[in-house]
Amino acid sequence: MPALPELLASITQQFVAQSWIEVTAVILAVAYVWLAARENIWCWPCALVSTGLYTWLFWEVSLIFHTLLNGYYLLMAVYGWRQWKRQESEDIPIRSWSIQTHFLRVALLTVIAFALTTFASMWLDSQYLYLDAFITVFSVYTTIMVAHKVLENWLYWIVINSFACYLYFAKEMYLTGVLFIFYVLFAVYGYLNWRQQQLGKRYAASASA
Repeated sequence: MPALPELLASITQQFVAQSWIEVTAVILAVAYVWLAARENIWCWPCALVSTGLYTWLFWEVSLIFHTLLNGYYLLMAVYGWRQWKRQESEDIPIRSWSIQTHFLRVALLTVIAFALTTFASMWLDSQYLYLDAFITVFSVYTTIMVAHKVLENWLYWIVINSFACYLYFAKEMYLTGVLFIFYVLFAVYGYLNWRQQQLGKRYAASASA
């Protein structure tokens, strides 16, 4: 990892040198997480375009799992839009899962990530293959949680995005690394905002009972 002055210079240089593809992807990615944190359904069209662009960008830097992950995000953007549209009409509230449910699913996802890495290592030789696989597996699962408005998705994203930030800086994708620092902060905001809304709806329901 370069020293701070060199890192800042690299970020500035990369920002100036970025193609319109990555700049657009970053802007729409920020718009997606901001709108999602505010329960705004227009987060999904932003995700659709952003992930389409990132699918190409990650292929260019040989992050194979991230390439596949963003291809999956394209499908989830459509699914998320339809799911939230249905929830709008049916007024489905933000939900929470038990600690036991999270523990069992995290354990299962960890096993899947190890198995995927072991399988992929027979064909791929990458220094960050384990980290790439773990981020991918947990991101796939957590995106489903977002689509179903599970409150704890934001806690998952805090951890996932922290590791992703490290990976992108290690791959010298500094602009995307900075983006994921903001993702971590947005995830904190998203959790607090969704939690407040969840409590508000519970209070309103109990007051009207």
